[in-house]
Amino acid sequence: MRLSGRRILLAVTGGIAAYKAPLILRLLQEEGAQVRVVRTRSAAEFVTDTTLAVLSGHPVHSDLFAATAEYPVLHVGLAKWADLFLIAPATANLLGKLAAGIADDLPTTIYLACPAPVLLAPAMEEQMLQAPRVRASMDTLRDSVGWVEPETGYLASGASGKGRMAAPERIVEAVVDLLNGRTRHEPATGDLAGRKIVVTAGPTVEDLDPVRFLTNRSTGKMGYAMARRAHARGAAVHLITGPTNLPPPMGVEVTPVRSTLEMLAAATAAFVAADAVIMAAAVSDYRAQSVASQKLKRSGATLSIELVENPDIAAILGADKGDRFVVAFAMETEDGPARARDKRARKNADLIVLNNLTDPGAGFGTETNLVTLIDASDKETRLPLLSKDDVADHILDAVAEGLARRRQG
Repeated sequence: MRLSGRRILLAVTGGIAAYKAPLILRLLQEEGAQVRVVRTRSAAEFVTDTTLAVLSGHPVHSDLFAATAEYPVLHVGLAKWADLFLIAPATANLLGKLAAGIADDLPTTIYLACPAPVLLAPAMEEQMLQAPRVRASMDTLRDSVGWVEPETGYLASGASGKGRMAAPERIVEAVVDLLNGRTRHEPATGDLAGRKIVVTAGPTVEDLDPVRFLTNRSTGKMGYAMARRAHARGAAVHLITGPTNLPPPMGVEVTPVRSTLEMLAAATAAFVAADAVIMAAAVSDYRAQSVASQKLKRSGATLSIELVENPDIAAILGADKGDRFVVAFAMETEDGPARARDKRARKNADLIVLNNLTDPGAGFGTETNLVTLIDASDKETRLPLLSKDDVADHILDAVAEGLARRRQG
């Protein structure tokens, strides 16, 4: 759980997106966070105190002057309690108050008193979002708070446009990033600033007929961690991803693909302008020679499907890498180091990341990974069991060092 023991103060304001607040609260708790809730007066029009109090296990506070046994001065006590102050949704009204330093209710007063990081998730109609005064408020706040950019989609008015609050999953990812010292908004500096990095992630899917397909157990978590951390360290990141259930990382260009051939085409095109590629995807080695146009029917007899080998994306990019840095992955169940060294050489990779499905805490679907890094000089670095974000940082250390050497050379 990435937020184990962390204390999140959630402020809910009076917009239709407030109905998502209980889901945000629950997702934060699933990551191990303690959550308390405050609200503006108008937030009660969209979500009840009962719901938020039951889920959080604490009273919901809205009265700035309410006396409590826990805190002599409520807004000061809550501000000191929080490790992070999350405002979701952040309405146009609230943004204007924060930008102007107005503190006339509990959430705005906490904002001025809070020493912890603040994260805003704006939500409003597109016309309001684009209004000059709202844009001015946002510009005033951007350098001092974390920001989860609103999404494009259907709005409360029934129109479609930008202004819908980010998905709860994206907001929770932003909380994790901010509490781990990562980016608040688009980074301009870092050891990968100015670099363009392509990351592949997730499984590929090979259709057999309109119903069935071949795939693997990859969830995409390692590749998405690579994309998040590369972005946090200043890189312009292009994530090419097979089907996953993960929210897209903030600030990252995302190209969804399905098959290995689609991933090859997207990766080859993106690689042209890249400084490095990190191939964390679990690519299907084989595909059906022909895909049935109709569902394959049961016949009572055995069924044979002829498979053909898919192209090796890592080897294709590695053969044409020039000065670009190439990271490949090797998922093995036996003879790991020997097989990984062979793969690194065949794929002309600068670094290969080896992990073993049989190691506890490693492999598909986990929040951790246990890997060994093998570089072009055959140096082997075995890392302890780490979160996938921390593993990503070790890999990116090697990428940054390799790119710096090439720049100097």
